[in-house]
Amino acid sequence: MEQDKSVVVLGRMAGAYGIKGWVKISSYTSPLENIFLYTPWQLRQSDTGKVIATAEVVEGKTHGKGLVAKFAGVADRDQAGNLKGLEIVVDRSQLPNPEEGLYYWADLEGLRVETGDGRVLGHVDQMMEAGAADVMLVCDENKSRHLIPFIRDEVILAVDLDEGLIRVNWKPDESSEQA
Repeated sequence: MEQDKSVVVLGRMAGAYGIKGWVKISSYTSPLENIFLYTPWQLRQSDTGKVIATAEVVEGKTHGKGLVAKFAGVADRDQAGNLKGLEIVVDRSQLPNPEEGLYYWADLEGLRVETGDGRVLGHVDQMMEAGAADVMLVCDENKSRHLIPFIRDEVILAVDLDEGLIRVNWKPDESSEQA
C-alpha cells in the first residue's frame, strides 16, 4: 500500500476500557500523552488505509503505564470495542516541524538506504523502538532484511529527505536475514 505522507500515524486503538465507552490507546508519541495534543483524530483501518471516522477526544489521561480516552458519541463498552485495532492518524499540518537533525518516523519509512560506498541495501520498511536506539527494518527486493540502529554520526551518515535517501556506515552481513 502506498504511504500517504499527508497524514501521520500517532497510535492505535488497543481495546475497550471499562463499561462507559472509554478506549485504551497505544501511543507512538514521545512522551505517550503527547498524542492528546493533536486532535481531532482520524480513525482508519490499517490494512486498507480507509478513514472510517473522525474522533473528538472528550477526555484523555494516563492510566497505569498506558493511556485511556473518552470520545464524543461513544457511550458503552460495545461501541468502544468496535474501535479496537484502528489507527489514529492526524493531518501532517497539525504537527510541528521537527528540529534540525530530528525526523518523524513517517518521514523515514520508505526511504532508500545505501552504504557509504553506494551499495543499495533496500528501503526502510519500518522504524522500531529498541531501547538505547531506534532501529530501521530495511528490506530489499530479494526479501533480505537488515536491522540497522538509527545512531546519528556513527551508523547514520546522512539523511536526505528531498533525495529520499539514508546513507549508512553498515556492512550488510551484520544484520541480514532471509524472510
